[in-house]
Amino acid sequence: MFRPRLSNEMNNYISSLKSKENRVLVIGDLHEPFCLDSYLDHCIKIKEKYNCNKIVFIGDVIDHHFSSFHTTDVDGLGGGQELELAIKRIKRWVDAFPVANVTLGNHDLIILRKAFDGNIPKAWIKSFNDVLNAPHWDFKDSVVIDNVLYQHGVGGTARIKMKKELMSVVQGHLHLQGYIDYQVGRNYKIFGMQVGCGIDKDSYAMAYGKSWGKPFISCGVILENGTLPILEPMEL
Repeated sequence: MFRPRLSNEMNNYISSLKSKENRVLVIGDLHEPFCLDSYLDHCIKIKEKYNCNKIVFIGDVIDHHFSSFHTTDVDGLGGGQELELAIKRIKRWVDAFPVANVTLGNHDLIILRKAFDGNIPKAWIKSFNDVLNAPHWDFKDSVVIDNVLYQHGVGGTARIKMKKELMSVVQGHLHLQGYIDYQVGRNYKIFGMQVGCGIDKDSYAMAYGKSWGKPFISCGVILENGTLPILEPMEL
């Protein structure tokens, strides 16, 4: 098939359009300080592979095991020690991804929920940005980019949520699940993605889930104006 040769000006124009497209890297649950060391390297590699220009952490960036609603390990780190270590390890992520969206997960919100139960006014509570030294991370319940909904995922799978919201949905929360499922209608096509996680299943903080099975260690990428989802499992 004959294809006309494009001028340099047209090639430059097409390149400029592509540069404006959102190429979203989705990073799974970290649960710092209980994340695999190699997961950061994997996410950086995938970001570079697809030249991603937007970053979404899908939630539970911090674990708060010392204050968890699950049974805590009495021989584990105390609250101050765990937070100090988590902040130190999250700094690696901030250095690698200084600007990012972060959807708030159930573990992220443990301290805020307990403060609320203890009748502590919001004015006494520091922001996530201040505590985690992440000034350019935008912490929200959810974020929409190119008509794709990104949220942590408490209360249902991505398959269920895409049908309920009638839009493409990307979620974390379920450590063992990584998939892309499509829903197709007469005039639309949407997807639900469970992006996986980066947790260290052998850490004491993950003991509550050891009987569930092997976690799906992965990150995701969304390309082509929110229409092309890709899962990138990490080699273990």
